[in-house]
Amino acid sequence: MTDGPVPVLLRGVDRAAFAAGLTRQLRDRGVAVDLSAAGTFVRALAAHPPGTRTELYWTARIALVRRHSDLAAFDALFASLFADAGLGADPHARRRPLPSSDPFAAVPAPTAQAQDGGGLPWATLPAVVGGADRAPADGPAVPHRLPTAAAGLGDVPFEAFDERQLALLDAWLGAQLRALPTRRTRRRAVGRRGSRAALRETMARSRRTGWEPIELVRTRPVRRPRRLVLLCDVSRSMQAEATAYLALGRAFVRAADAEVFAFATGLTRLTPVLRRRSAVTAMAQATDAVGDRFGGTRIATNLRALLASRHADLVRGAIVLIGSDGWDSCPATELAAELARVRRRAHRILWINPRAGVPGFQPRVASMAAALPYCDRLLPGDTLTALRGVIDAVAECDRPAPGPTRGTARSTPRGRSAPMTSASISPPPVRTRG
Repeated sequence: MTDGPVPVLLRGVDRAAFAAGLTRQLRDRGVAVDLSAAGTFVRALAAHPPGTRTELYWTARIALVRRHSDLAAFDALFASLFADAGLGADPHARRRPLPSSDPFAAVPAPTAQAQDGGGLPWATLPAVVGGADRAPADGPAVPHRLPTAAAGLGDVPFEAFDERQLALLDAWLGAQLRALPTRRTRRRAVGRRGSRAALRETMARSRRTGWEPIELVRTRPVRRPRRLVLLCDVSRSMQAEATAYLALGRAFVRAADAEVFAFATGLTRLTPVLRRRSAVTAMAQATDAVGDRFGGTRIATNLRALLASRHADLVRGAIVLIGSDGWDSCPATELAAELARVRRRAHRILWINPRAGVPGFQPRVASMAAALPYCDRLLPGDTLTALRGVIDAVAECDRPAPGPTRGTARSTPRGRSAPMTSASISPPPVRTRG
């Protein structure tokens, strides 16, 4: 037998760099591609190098696409990178016969100019090699890494969002919740780095060695996700940020053990409706469930109602997030008394204030100033970048609070950070992510 023609589609291309670039492009478009899928794609390229765009399309699609809902994004990206190859390769994309064989544009002959990386169809060599600015005009276009659609909304206030941007916010928040805080339970499991010896398991394994305990089995505490409780202010003064905060609560509910309550003049539990798969349906049902939306604000009254209800135990050991601007019609002393009760039960109290992002912000409102000593952190929440800072602050609650130095008295309960004062307020550093 004679060997067939040598494939020329990806000749001279670094397969690992090619797979990494295509995977990055797919992730930017919302397609979930893990490292195992990228490794499978590299091995598939090595086992059967594609000779046509059709073969490259199906190799990438089978290896990288796991969900049927991602096919549209994959076809669009492949078509934009490889001259509409997705439509010509997928028979279900258009109901007419496929072309017989449409080879990809061949790489120029291995000359001195081609060896420096300028004629490759993908960015496979570092830019320091040279030749990037001398790419042939008639050759295939080199794809560039573009920012995501949410990257341009980092500093846009929520009050300027439209319906499309709010839907984008919901998808973006769901992708950001990866590292959530955990708590140590009383249960223990077998682990190599455990600090306690398990006598029962050690004796059970000693049966293999004539009842001589050669191997010492250790156990470690089992950690569970820590509960999150979000209290969202939906009064008139929070009309611009209420939808964004409810989207944050929906992301918490779907990703962790979280409870979401909305309050204005009354308290409404929204956890069941926010578990809906459809974001539009969840937000619509949440809007219908809150009867006093865009009304007055009674923060102290609603906190008292929460602690007196059957959901009071949800606060115990939880991270409580209060999203409000601090305007309260109840007396400031009542708010301070109720927050003191919440502080004795909760693990942390984080207050999200959309006004805190303004430079030089000071809590001059009486209710906000009264609540500040009982909050562990005061966070801004007016933009997408600020919400990213809130998610990072929630993840940092898993770390133990720094205790007092040796020889100093403990002025706060164990595990608590020092109470905040108005002189120590400064927005936490945040970073923008594409």
